[in-house]
Amino acid sequence: MRIGVLTGGGDCPGLNAVIRAVVRKGVEVYGHEFVGFKDGWKGPLEGLTKPLGVPEVRGILPRGGTILRSSRTNPFKIEGGVEKIKTNLANLGVDALVAIGGEDTLGVATKLDELGVKVIGVPKTIDNDLGATDFTFGFDTAVNIAMEAIDRLHTTAESHHRAVIVEVMGRHAGWIALHAGLAGGANVVLIPEKKFDLEKVVEHVAHRFKIDYSPIVVIAEGAMPSDGDLITQTGELDAFGHVRLGGIGNWLASQIEKATGKEARCVVLGHTQRGGTPTAFDRVLATRFGLQAIDAVHEGDWGKMVALRGTEIVRVPLVEATKELKTVPLHRYAEAEVFFG
Repeated sequence: MRIGVLTGGGDCPGLNAVIRAVVRKGVEVYGHEFVGFKDGWKGPLEGLTKPLGVPEVRGILPRGGTILRSSRTNPFKIEGGVEKIKTNLANLGVDALVAIGGEDTLGVATKLDELGVKVIGVPKTIDNDLGATDFTFGFDTAVNIAMEAIDRLHTTAESHHRAVIVEVMGRHAGWIALHAGLAGGANVVLIPEKKFDLEKVVEHVAHRFKIDYSPIVVIAEGAMPSDGDLITQTGELDAFGHVRLGGIGNWLASQIEKATGKEARCVVLGHTQRGGTPTAFDRVLATRFGLQAIDAVHEGDWGKMVALRGTEIVRVPLVEATKELKTVPLHRYAEAEVFFG
């Protein structure tokens, strides 16, 4: 069997570990052949390929990003996109696809499966917001990067008696903010799932200054004040209809400065959270996902996504992968609120 592999959406630590596991087991155990599609769904759409065998995946386990590159191409927004994909797969002799991605990439995979393309999905998102799996690889790395930044910011904030607002990723789900804030000892954590009261945040910050400590506020990019809305950069939408967020951290810093008279600085971690080498947890999880994905391909169990349930890797229908977003439950947020102020 000739199998195509692609990575779509934002880059994520652990993508190369999945590719490596799929190819190594697929070639060495099952005797399959692979072709790499470059730049996400743009690859099969335009026939952009690269060789993908055991030599190509040697040494990539600790590497961040993806050797196949990525994009946010949506073939369903391009006239004749699906037909082009089917034609290119047939011309290249590709029998099936392994699609590694998040909500958007797997949404495309789900539709293609319904249209007769043989697809297996692997979940990927640093936001950890796919409901069908307990954890996604990349999340642990992102949290650790954010935590290390918070650890460093504590010392510089205290040296200058200033408040530091740390803006992390999280459009609709605040998992990174919650975990990084708890692990880093933040004084306030703000998430998209619960609009925040600016006066209450100011109270927490002022109390921290009063006891001669400098406050650290961790805020997800999708967090909103109780009387406000999302803060965006340009208002432009990507191919999947997502607006580019950014600016809530700087807005909050200016509000805190006005209310307290203390200096406040914002640090936007941005794409730093996506970059670099994956943690051990993410390398292992991504590897296990890859091994189970190629098993599903070999068995012809199409239209499925591999998922972590407890400590086991299971298969769930692709349609379940994007059915609902996994957001932070309020009782989990309440755990963090104990440490506010």
